[in-house]
Amino acid sequence: MKSGDIVQEHKHHAKSSIKFLDSDEILSQLDLKGNEVFMDAGCGDGHIAIKAIEDYLPDGLAYAVDNYEPSIEELEDYKAENNLENLININADITSDIAQIEDNSIDMIFMLNVVHGFKASGNMDDVVENLLRILKTNGKFAIVEFRPIEWSFGPPVEIKYAPEELESIFIKFGFKKVYLNEDLGLEGPDGKSHYLIIFEKESAK
Repeated sequence: MKSGDIVQEHKHHAKSSIKFLDSDEILSQLDLKGNEVFMDAGCGDGHIAIKAIEDYLPDGLAYAVDNYEPSIEELEDYKAENNLENLININADITSDIAQIEDNSIDMIFMLNVVHGFKASGNMDDVVENLLRILKTNGKFAIVEFRPIEWSFGPPVEIKYAPEELESIFIKFGFKKVYLNEDLGLEGPDGKSHYLIIFEKESAK
């Protein structure tokens, strides 16, 4: 079974993203060389982590991390059924310490439709500071999020981060913006629904 055959779709607060975001379109922009250690943080059903392992990281390793235990259990079943030894599934809260992952060991942290939840809860700074520990110097932090415009689906506009808001947060922790694409997802009257922004870790703050 390939990643496209997964029955349960990626969900965040019961909303699906696999129907309106193309995983190949996203992953092809991450400039993966094939041997990186990749972390899908807040992975849901893990379809991004699985797609990365199957098609973009032949010599790499992917961590799929989520605090929803049933999703991780299903990923463990998928891993066993498909003999994906380079997929590591972790049931953990990314807002607190992820003890299973060593310091300075991750080449890229990826989040899909996750960070608006941290804007709602007011702890985005805590998340970045926590994940800083496991990311290598010159490692990348890639985020796909809803653009801060009104849509018929997705979170309310007041908890959507604009790219420049995220940049102001990441700069405080020793990151620099290296890529921005505001043309992802579904087409609407005010443009596409999503953007991809990538930061590079220059130093620990």
